[in-house]
Amino acid sequence: MVFDGCFVTGTDTGVGKTLVSAALLHTLARHHARVVGMKPVAAGLVQQGGAWVAEDALALRAASTVAVPPALDNPVALPEPLSPHLAAARAGRRVGVAELVVAHRGLRRLADVVLVEGSGGWRVPLNDSETLADLAVALALPVVLVVGLRLGCLNHALLTAEAIRADGLHLAGWVANTVDPAMACRDENIQTLRQRLTAPLLGVVPWQLDTPDARQIVLDLPEPWQSKENHELAERI
Repeated sequence: MVFDGCFVTGTDTGVGKTLVSAALLHTLARHHARVVGMKPVAAGLVQQGGAWVAEDALALRAASTVAVPPALDNPVALPEPLSPHLAAARAGRRVGVAELVVAHRGLRRLADVVLVEGSGGWRVPLNDSETLADLAVALALPVVLVVGLRLGCLNHALLTAEAIRADGLHLAGWVANTVDPAMACRDENIQTLRQRLTAPLLGVVPWQLDTPDARQIVLDLPEPWQSKENHELAERI
């Protein structure tokens, strides 16, 4: 099967999904000519250049190798930083899996690889009956789990991995992100997760005090995600 994308989720909100997603995009660009990030739902906008935009979407665009219409890479941009179903309700609209799948289909026509970054954790509600997990299932993409290294991460990571597999999806790997520089027994926690997640550790992101730089993060891609042919094409372009 040809690799054409992945879904990035996290153990919680604020664990560095966007930073890791950008790092994955930079890494994927070494093997594939056209890579693009998608933030299906962004809740919480900032003003830039006279327009309201999502910072997560901007970070993914900066790490992508092709420019696409905003309606495709960030089809739902909601003003308030709330759970998607609440932010959508306060904005007077409904968000559903079907419209997000359509946007993803549009991206697939423009790129070789589409990385989809979720919002919050695995079961974050989109509306009264659907969650972000339903989108991941509809897209049938391999999943990368971002684990925020802090007290409680073991339980959060193991439960999330269990939910991913229960939904019938493949946990292709996980990334450990140091969100608490003072975390006790950090390395021991990583080792525990290596033993129990039964998925490859793609990388450990160190604590970055200043503005994090996704280009400096070293990640190991699963072998099937690497394409020598596309890598050579990218070097010629």
